[in-house]
Amino acid sequence: MNLKGKTALVTGSTSGIGLTVARSLAQRGANLIINGLGDAQEIETQRAAIEDDFRVRCSYSDADMTEPVQIRAMVEQAIESHGAVDILINNAGIQFVSPIDTFPEDRFNAIIAINLVSAFHTIKAALPGMKRKRWGRIINIASAHALVASPFKSAYVASKHGVAGLTKTVALEVATEGITVNAVCPGYVWTPLVERQIPDTMKSRNMTEQEVKEKVLLAAQPTRRFVTMDEVAGVCGYLVSESAASMTGAILSVDGGWTAQ
Repeated sequence: MNLKGKTALVTGSTSGIGLTVARSLAQRGANLIINGLGDAQEIETQRAAIEDDFRVRCSYSDADMTEPVQIRAMVEQAIESHGAVDILINNAGIQFVSPIDTFPEDRFNAIIAINLVSAFHTIKAALPGMKRKRWGRIINIASAHALVASPFKSAYVASKHGVAGLTKTVALEVATEGITVNAVCPGYVWTPLVERQIPDTMKSRNMTEQEVKEKVLLAAQPTRRFVTMDEVAGVCGYLVSESAASMTGAILSVDGGWTAQ
């Protein structure tokens, strides 16, 4: 589907899955608002590259996804500068691995805030414009952990199960408005987020790095390989197309067979 004239807001899109999804939408002609953390110069390089590579408009928001006021301001800024948020990709996420009895409360709260609560605020702010246009696509990047659990990930699993419930609920609320709401649930994708959790998993399970990859991460996926970021972006590309107009409230696994077991 050609997305020329559409605008997409992708949270957590300065690296990893979010950046790959953002670039795939730009390749189809969508204007972009990217958001996330990182080195300011590196982010500007990525933003400018999107404009140069795909001849679309791309702006950057440094909104803190734990702050509702900043989240609302980001959506309002996007509407003011681009005219609308037609496509919303809620991708921002963080992770921390620890047994629950030693899980730091501030880490638990931050994970719930960024992974789940931020999606509530972006959806709430973007929906009125989508309703006015009677067209919209909301995709929540969840996880296989929206469907199954793993030890030592109480906050992450709780947040992603919440994303699945939020997705279904909003899909029902807007089912007659020309707006679809779906969740994409990747298995283990080799991203900075996964890479950063390996030391904590090594410590929690008393394993080497290679053992964590083989016995914890890839052991869950029958394909025995990491999901690629391009594969996740491809599913998102389908969900924003007119071919997916009747797909809403779906929780789609892209997990190498993990949740089929």
